[in-house]
Amino acid sequence: MGSMWSSKQISKEEIEMALSKAKQNVSSNPVVVFSKTWCGYCKNVKKLLSELNVSYKVVELDEESDGAEIQSALKEWTGQSTVPNVFIGGKHIGGSDAVTEKHRAGKLVPLLTEAGAIANNPAQL
Repeated sequence: MGSMWSSKQISKEEIEMALSKAKQNVSSNPVVVFSKTWCGYCKNVKKLLSELNVSYKVVELDEESDGAEIQSALKEWTGQSTVPNVFIGGKHIGGSDAVTEKHRAGKLVPLLTEAGAIANNPAQL
């Protein structure tokens, strides 16, 4: 799969700085979605989280000056190079398929509740 970013080489230092930024976001927010504004899978995950009244942070990698570096750092950290890249309660969940599957299995809302991202609402369980 090709990259939408320039062919500029990303240095180890840039990746380390981006990784630190990504980890700071993950540790200070109950839910973080690393996304791209044009990505349909990202839109689906953000729509689902919004419908569940989840408090979440979105990092739009195509709008960040260091978005390519963050995406490379996330690949090193999680093994996942694609977006959306979702974290709940500091834990890497995965992408759109993983989030959707957890929701279908009834496991997403309890995870979100445990992370403090939504109020415990019986109507959503």
